[in-house]
Amino acid sequence: KIKPKLKNIPSSTSIDTASVVKDLHQIASLAKSFSDQRLQWGDDAHLADLLDQQGVNLWNASGLFRQDSDSRLIVAALRLAGFRLMEAGLESEPSIQALLHMLQVASKTGSALSELGNSEAAASVLTCAAKFEEALRNHSDPDRAHEHSKARVTTLYFSSRMEAAWREKNEGLAMFMADKITGLDPGRNRRELLATKLLDIGKSILRACHQGGKLVAEGNRAPDALRWMQKAFQVIEPLECSHHSELAELKRAVLRSLARGYFLASSHDPENLTRAEVALEEIISTIDPSVDHTSSEYQQLRWMKLAVVKRRKAGDIELLHALESIIDNMTFSDSDLSDILLELRSLSPQYDVVTSTIKRCLWRALDTSASISCIEKLLISLLFHCSKGDDHGKAMKNLEESFQEVVKSDIELSKAAASACLTLIWQYGDRHYHASRWLEAADWFICGTNAVFSGLGPSCTSKCLRKAALCYIQQKEYARAASAVKRCPVNGATTRYVVFLIAVHQGLYSIRLHALLRQMVEAADFDRKMLLLACRLAHDSDMKSLLLSVLMALSDTLNFRNDVENLAEAMVLIRCIIRLTLKLLGQPGANIPPLVKTLLNYFKNAKTLVEAVACENVALVIRDLSWLWRTAYNCAIDGCSNWDNHGEEVSSAFDISRQLLELYIAKTLTEVEPSTYVYIANASFAATSGRGQYRCSDICCPEILRNLSAEIKSCTGRIASLLDKVPLADRAHLQSFLHFLRVFHVESASHLGEWQTILETIEEATRDEHQPLVTCEAIGDVLWENKNCPINGMMQLLYAALEVILHACLAHSQLSLDKFSRWLRSICSILLAKGSGADRSKAIQYFDQANAVLEEYGDLAENGNPLYPADERLWLLSTAYNTGVECLHASLVDEARRWFECATVFCRFVPNGKTRAEKISETYTDLLARYTRG
Repeated sequence: KIKPKLKNIPSSTSIDTASVVKDLHQIASLAKSFSDQRLQWGDDAHLADLLDQQGVNLWNASGLFRQDSDSRLIVAALRLAGFRLMEAGLESEPSIQALLHMLQVASKTGSALSELGNSEAAASVLTCAAKFEEALRNHSDPDRAHEHSKARVTTLYFSSRMEAAWREKNEGLAMFMADKITGLDPGRNRRELLATKLLDIGKSILRACHQGGKLVAEGNRAPDALRWMQKAFQVIEPLECSHHSELAELKRAVLRSLARGYFLASSHDPENLTRAEVALEEIISTIDPSVDHTSSEYQQLRWMKLAVVKRRKAGDIELLHALESIIDNMTFSDSDLSDILLELRSLSPQYDVVTSTIKRCLWRALDTSASISCIEKLLISLLFHCSKGDDHGKAMKNLEESFQEVVKSDIELSKAAASACLTLIWQYGDRHYHASRWLEAADWFICGTNAVFSGLGPSCTSKCLRKAALCYIQQKEYARAASAVKRCPVNGATTRYVVFLIAVHQGLYSIRLHALLRQMVEAADFDRKMLLLACRLAHDSDMKSLLLSVLMALSDTLNFRNDVENLAEAMVLIRCIIRLTLKLLGQPGANIPPLVKTLLNYFKNAKTLVEAVACENVALVIRDLSWLWRTAYNCAIDGCSNWDNHGEEVSSAFDISRQLLELYIAKTLTEVEPSTYVYIANASFAATSGRGQYRCSDICCPEILRNLSAEIKSCTGRIASLLDKVPLADRAHLQSFLHFLRVFHVESASHLGEWQTILETIEEATRDEHQPLVTCEAIGDVLWENKNCPINGMMQLLYAALEVILHACLAHSQLSLDKFSRWLRSICSILLAKGSGADRSKAIQYFDQANAVLEEYGDLAENGNPLYPADERLWLLSTAYNTGVECLHASLVDEARRWFECATVFCRFVPNGKTRAEKISETYTDLLARYTRG
């Protein structure tokens, strides 16, 4: 029934596997039943031979199948059926050869069934095998002719029992069988196979101990694995492996597994680490040196040795040797480099070991022409590691040496890698800087100037040098800071700022600082933030002069016309500049000329700024404008007493304060107080009068005097227009300004010879009902002292002035008898000098006025001296008398009579007046009679 199904064994795919297996199992079952009932049937040699022959045929048929998943079922079934048939055909007292054969067949059959998981059938077969083994053991072999065969077959039996027990997780039985094996000598081939099986079991335990990269029950299971692998080594160790590569490879595999097992079991017994290292050394000794020493097998051994050295906490030297062994045989692939760097990360506390290892890697990479990316990774790792060391000097030395080696090898880093390195360097430098470790920070930044980063361009080098210079400044090593910044290849605004900073700390003179500041502002890459930093520095250093220059530069950078925020900022800056300038002016020994110039310029800048402000933005600056005009006004007042020989600047200060106030009045939305206009008048008059003091001199050029004259005229008109706007109590104050301005106007016009202008001014004075006497006197003094003008013109002007004086004296009762007498004498002299009847008529009116004054005040005296001078009285008397005589000679009898009468009246106010009057009367009568007869 079964034979037809096995005809086409080579093409096993055509066999109905399930049907064949079922039939074979039925044969095996029948044969076992026959064997169990054999005593009942008795010995039948022919039947026994037939069963044995059929069993052998089936067994041999199993060897013709390919070893795939389906064939294994048929092979196992064939072997089981064959074994049972051979067992049924076995003699009742088998020979030693038969026992050897049956034990071998039973062992192989049990092993095949066990592999398929048919543990019940396997156990039944192996039980039978146990009986055969016992019979074989008890069989007499006095010549020991079958000793080797017995050992080989018994080993096979124990091996099959061991494997079956292991698969059934009966580890005790499996180990028991393994123990029995080790005492036998099955031969080289069998030893090799047995060692493989023992090793597989040990490795499976190790895999269970190390699942998912984590140790599982390491202390309990690893020693069990070691027992199996030790037995594997015990089995294979006696064999000579030098001429058998496969055997040598197996032995190395056993030793590798042993080393790994010892390593994993080291927590259970620390001595296992030493055993692991010995195992590794033995492996290395068995490897053919001619083989590529960079192979993965070699490297795995070196990595295992490193793990062992680390686990037993060996010294740095041993650890470094283990690492160097790996590095010296690396191929510097990405995976190799990642492995070594990852390993070094776990060794980071051992700073020197990691540093030396990375450097060794870098040196080897350069020697073996490794990829640039590999070198870049090593440099970054070295930077990262050196930043964590406690010995800063050693870290810098290691970095410098490594960078120089890269440069010597003509390796150019990619921009991305170089940027990454520099970023780390700056990060570490900043970390030290913020921790106040200035010199360490400077060393890091200087490290970034190495030629290895030259591919990033000079700007990065300059940045590093500037950062280093800043560190030296903090350390107060200004010479080193200056030396560092001089090396900057890019002399931009940032570099100039650092130079400026160093100069400030070195205390260089002001002119040098200002020049550096100007150079910084003029640089193409200038940023206003630099000025803000300089401003803070000057403020913290209490360098007011420098702070002023910085604020001025900052103000110049603002584009306030297009930005409301800039407008507010500009106004704040201007106010700060003005305040600071005033503080500097108040210091002893201040350099007044440039400070005053700065002050006036920024008042003018503020005025220009406000004038340009749009109507909708006026509210933003109105308060500033109020502050500006008041400050300018007070500043001008202070300048009157403190700004020696700076009269023009004081006048300019008053001018700008007046302009700012006018601008404030024009811009403000509310009505200002009337008293505010008084400040306009005060400032306007102060500015004009200040200029008049030094311009009205003989040495002034005509153009200056003309400008002054125009300014006086403008000021007069301005103040006159304010009379109706100021409070009543202040109008007299403004009137006095007008009177003084007229005098100034007359004085400037007299120097220019503009007599018509003077005449117009005098006529204007005559129309002013509030004209004080002192003003008229001043005008008269000016004209009287001018010797360069034509006499006629002068006489006309002087007469007009004197006439105004006398009118003022009489109209406002502002009478000084001494001055009145002299001004009267002057004007009468002028009138009489003209010689016309009309002029004499005016003159006699003035004489009558003098008579009236003498009538009222002639008796007044002070300290015994009459208030109306005696010489003036005599001049009135003599002049009236002489004029009368002249009129008689001219036959102007009536006019002569008036003069003689006037002279007679004056006789009352002079000594011996009665006698004088009689004499005048006699003389007048005598002359009158004489001229009448003639």
